[in-house]
Amino acid sequence: MAKAAGVSAMTVSNVINDRPNVRPSTREKVLEAVARLDYRVNVAARNLRKGRTGIIGLAVPEVDSPYYGRLAAAIITAAQRRALRVSIEQTASRENELDALSLSRNHQYDGLILSAAGMSQADAERLKVEHPVVVLGDRIFGGPVDHVAMPNREAARAATCHLFEQGCRRIAFLCGAVEEVNPSSLRLAGYREAHEAADLPADPALVQFVDRLGMREGAQRAREMAESGLDFDGVFCVTDSLAMGVLRGLADSGIRVPDQVKVIGFDNVSESEFLIPSLSTVDPDHDGMAERAVDLLVRRIEQTAHSTRHRDFVGRFSLVVRESTRG
Repeated sequence: MAKAAGVSAMTVSNVINDRPNVRPSTREKVLEAVARLDYRVNVAARNLRKGRTGIIGLAVPEVDSPYYGRLAAAIITAAQRRALRVSIEQTASRENELDALSLSRNHQYDGLILSAAGMSQADAERLKVEHPVVVLGDRIFGGPVDHVAMPNREAARAATCHLFEQGCRRIAFLCGAVEEVNPSSLRLAGYREAHEAADLPADPALVQFVDRLGMREGAQRAREMAESGLDFDGVFCVTDSLAMGVLRGLADSGIRVPDQVKVIGFDNVSESEFLIPSLSTVDPDHDGMAERAVDLLVRRIEQTAHSTRHRDFVGRFSLVVRESTRG
């Protein structure tokens, strides 16, 4: 390559790695030779010289849910732009999250992105490991690692206000177990804040809990709500999976959406656009969160000195209004 371009091997390396202090004419000459010879960088060899594998780990609670599938795809795309590959593992419990955290170096990852659903603030000290880690989620704030979270309260408040604006006055809220800090508790707080802002009482009977945030549970709870005679004209679900099930359960009960009850979810998974009716939802900017998580991890991998300054990033959101709340 250096011979073909008429420059030194060091100059070729500087151009390929986009280093400064290369004259434009020289850079153009090297790039022309790269294109002419169809040169490909040997990423594996380059990583080996740096003592890296070129692989990052992604640990998520479950791999078969629409949300985590969407998240994984976004992280893989962000990693590919940085010539990194992603190895995915399912945790499903706090113990497995701790194992993923402690064993990620043994799996030869350069760093780990951990979506924490079982670990909590009490486990923050367990995040003090020697390899780079970025945590996703709301369970651990102020820990000794970089952290990326959703704007759960703000987004839930906006979703509830949207239902109010569409004429709803008795909005059911479907969620999982409410713990000190988790998506259900944060979104419940936003739901209540919207009621306060609208000067409407939040009826405790409208807060409905399910064991799992899935479609089957949403459909079953919607049927139970209808059969019990509970008075509601809107439903806000903490996940799109729950909301998809609610749409089915309401249809089974002869309740028309959006004419009689309006429904909104959270996550904007791809399936939500193609339902009948299509599902209104909160888009938490998966791509932006994934981009930031990978960027933070790469910065940790590439830094030469250990830094104790860690960053907390809260993403953006937008409401995606579709047929399930129009009318």
